[in-house]
Amino acid sequence: MAGFSVPRYGPERGAWGRLTARDSLVRRLDWPLLGSAIALSLIGSILVYSATRGRDSLTHGDPYYFLFRHALNTGIGFALMVGTIWLGHRTLRGAVPVLYGLSVLLVMAVLTPLGATVNGAHAWILLPGGFSLQPSEFTKITIILGMAMLLAARVDAGDQPHPDHRTVAKALGLAALPMIVVMGMPDLGSVMVMVVIVLGVLLASGASNRWIFGLLGAGTAGAVAIWQLGLLDDYQIARFAAFANPALDPAGVGYNTNQARIAIGSGGLSGTGLFQGTQTTGQFVPEQQTDFVFTVAGEELGFLGAGLILVLLGVILWRACRIARETTELYGTIVAAGIIAWFAFQAFENIGMTLGIMPVAGLPLPFVSYGGSSMFAIWVAIGLLQSIRVQRPITA
Repeated sequence: MAGFSVPRYGPERGAWGRLTARDSLVRRLDWPLLGSAIALSLIGSILVYSATRGRDSLTHGDPYYFLFRHALNTGIGFALMVGTIWLGHRTLRGAVPVLYGLSVLLVMAVLTPLGATVNGAHAWILLPGGFSLQPSEFTKITIILGMAMLLAARVDAGDQPHPDHRTVAKALGLAALPMIVVMGMPDLGSVMVMVVIVLGVLLASGASNRWIFGLLGAGTAGAVAIWQLGLLDDYQIARFAAFANPALDPAGVGYNTNQARIAIGSGGLSGTGLFQGTQTTGQFVPEQQTDFVFTVAGEELGFLGAGLILVLLGVILWRACRIARETTELYGTIVAAGIIAWFAFQAFENIGMTLGIMPVAGLPLPFVSYGGSSMFAIWVAIGLLQSIRVQRPITA
């Protein structure tokens, strides 16, 4: 093997770079991560079809309506992942200011006549052909990339061992702008995810613990102030009240959670059988193809099927943690950590609200729930993780 050259993946070459037989792109991809994401999307397609095939008011008489669109969303998301790997996270690092600016403009566009209200949140932009866009999903990515760019710049350059206070303050300001706009929609669920992302990014960056504890204290004080000042909408207050006391209004605001728990509880160990769930076929659980898709798994596939979803999500988080640990640049570590915080919290919140251990917040289950914007953003995140792995330095 004399003279065999090992490629170095620089930002100008993207993730494809100059590949050799010994070190091909195929070998460098994280296949457990990719396989788990694909498996979850396939399971999601089946669950979305089961939840919607009999709902003529939603499907316009076509039982495959949501199945086709979910598959299309997954395909587009997969293509976005491939494009992200091809560009490489280091190339995207240089485009962060433009991407961040576009995401903020899109979020602000929701507050104009272009915006539309869905399920109480004025967080959508309606597009031709019956499609819609939720800009806050893409803002999660740009917050991660923007904060990573600022926090890692001087550390990766070797100028300092960890981000200084001024840099951390700039990074927090970058995250605060879109979060304030999203809070005004109001889209409390997305804000919750963004807060967790910010904390995960700061922890991975090596920033002083004073910032972490300060943010936790400020967040607690802010939540109390928002509650006391009555800044939450009535439906949001009702959701928290139903979470605190599920029996408060079982036929009203507590209906979704109660029906979700009945559906999951009726599944037992192995479930009632695919397409045989009485709660699902009876259409007792609202928004079952999106926020409450986990109830279909719990009822029709039982503990074993629902447990498989948890295992696949766990594999994704495990592989993402490994990617974050193995990369030698702080920028890649921070990006991976932000994605880990995002996926972990959103999955926990979504599944938790169906079990009644978390308040209903309108967050989709990653890869499984129906929804284009969420699917696109999540697959871009997978592309970033794969790029970090592919572009990691080679030592031999």
